[in-house]
Amino acid sequence: MKLKLMALAAVAALGLGTAAMAAPVKVGVAAEPYPPFTSPDASGHWSGWEIDIMNAICTDQKLDCVVTPVAWDGIIPALTAGQIDMIISSMSITKEREKVINFSDKYYETPAALAVTKDATFKPTAEGLKGKTIGVETGSINKDYAEKFFGKTSTLKVYQTQDLANQDLAAGRIDATVGDEFALQAFLDSASGKDCCKSMGALPYDSATLGTGIGAGFRKSDTALRDKFNKGIKDIRANGTYDKITKKYFSFDIYGG
Repeated sequence: MKLKLMALAAVAALGLGTAAMAAPVKVGVAAEPYPPFTSPDASGHWSGWEIDIMNAICTDQKLDCVVTPVAWDGIIPALTAGQIDMIISSMSITKEREKVINFSDKYYETPAALAVTKDATFKPTAEGLKGKTIGVETGSINKDYAEKFFGKTSTLKVYQTQDLANQDLAAGRIDATVGDEFALQAFLDSASGKDCCKSMGALPYDSATLGTGIGAGFRKSDTALRDKFNKGIKDIRANGTYDKITKKYFSFDIYGG
């Protein structure tokens, strides 16, 4: 009887261990749409380049990853508080953020760009933007960039999301917006952006504000999970999965040099 109980206990312990290993990994994604990287449909299902890359890495590393939407300005606090297990939300690797969380290796990189109304004739410089109103997203590196290079001569209007800044640009309520080049291009190619607005192109790169690429965020203590994610990045880049996914969304390499 005692042996039988011991065997049952061992089986139960094994089951608990398997369940613990298979526990879902909550992946924090900024709650607002950010095409072509992350976007929810009416039923709450998320899709986009970043979602596909996340799923490929999680499949490679046998992780049960679950998208968990979080407001952008609260996404790092949600991670450190244990409400999510990692951040995959086009977050740039910066020294300020590295004081609080750890990052994976980069999985893409993008410069900042300036979008303006179609009739704009000014140059994308501090002098050209003098007296203009520039929309920026709160808590973003693009806000930091605009403050550093345009803040002394222009008025910055801060929005909760980049989408709201884009809407105000389309409506003519602001003169320009500084944002991620690839995400801004998706807006400019959309029905609401193609007739109203245009890109002034990528702005000069500044690593002090824009960081060293886009990476996944982790708690300082979760080195094992970060290492798995890094292994997944290497694997999907080596086996062609990364390039296959990228070609669905872009006509160029977004990984960077």
